[in-house]
Amino acid sequence: MAIYHLSAKIISRKAGRSSTAAAAYRACEQILDRRTGEVHDFTRKRGLQSADLVMPSGSTWQPARAELWNAVEAKNKRADAQVAREFLVALPDELDAGQRRRLAVDFAQELADRYGIAADVAIHAPDQAGDNRNHHAHILTTTNRIEGEGLGNKVRELDLVAHNMGGGVGKANEIDRIRTRWAELTNERLRELGHDARIDHRTLEAQGIERIPTQHLGPTVTAIERRTGQPSHKRRDFEQQAAERLAAAKMAGELERQNQTANRSILDLSGDLAAAITQRDAQEQQKRQAFQAQLDSGRADFRAKYEAHKAEKEQQRLAELGRAEVERQRQSELEKRRQQLEREQEAQREQSRDRGGPGFSR
Repeated sequence: MAIYHLSAKIISRKAGRSSTAAAAYRACEQILDRRTGEVHDFTRKRGLQSADLVMPSGSTWQPARAELWNAVEAKNKRADAQVAREFLVALPDELDAGQRRRLAVDFAQELADRYGIAADVAIHAPDQAGDNRNHHAHILTTTNRIEGEGLGNKVRELDLVAHNMGGGVGKANEIDRIRTRWAELTNERLRELGHDARIDHRTLEAQGIERIPTQHLGPTVTAIERRTGQPSHKRRDFEQQAAERLAAAKMAGELERQNQTANRSILDLSGDLAAAITQRDAQEQQKRQAFQAQLDSGRADFRAKYEAHKAEKEQQRLAELGRAEVERQRQSELEKRRQQLEREQEAQREQSRDRGGPGFSR
């Protein structure tokens, strides 16, 4: 199954671009921009296979290409105006030139009718220096609806598409719907014309294909590469970024596969999970009980040691008190004996004085 992406981008005046220049380049024409006076001449450009201007069914306005895009430039006056939108589609190599043209124009007609816009369809041949199967169509559309003989309000539902083109979230579903319809219409034509080939509008990553996607790098880059014969810095940068994105995607895929394997292992063990939990809880309970027993035993042992230490201290205290009392009593007894001795000595001295006083004879 081939991969034919549809990409969308905005032509913005803020980026220095104009719808007149974009249309002239894609249709290989010369267009005078009446707003700026600039002449965009791409008549020497080669590779154009067909160019068709598609208006909404029933529209009474059938302008020429220069008239349409000059009307667009006049309608959008702001300096940052989004003047056009481009859908780039790759066309199946299995179809011939006429069939590819009808496919691109029919798809553009669906866009014109659904959103009320004008579409300028330019089919370019494959680049001579590239893949000769790279048939593609540039579908340049107005950002305003076609109303009467001119342009009306902006197509806001497509603004949501443009603002979310970078893979964002939110209201990006419209671009997905357009891509899906492109794949459906292309596969319908392939089937109608008897071809077995089919296309897939999904990204390589969404399809699980590990390959760096290609990118249209623009006419300036292509011209530089043709002149120098070497890949441009822009191409090398893109290829490096794409390789990095591919490596990141592979890593993310591997992590997802590992996660799925782990989930399957968990599911396989779910039958024994309750028993394992019960056994684990029982083991944890036994551990808690053993720890509590050790804790209680330790507390009892500590208490016993504390009480023994306390009793020993009390005995020491009492012993100290006893020794102090004995010493006090001993000191008291010594004091009494001293006092008694002093009294006896005093009595002896008194007696001696009495014997040596008046009336004492030898």
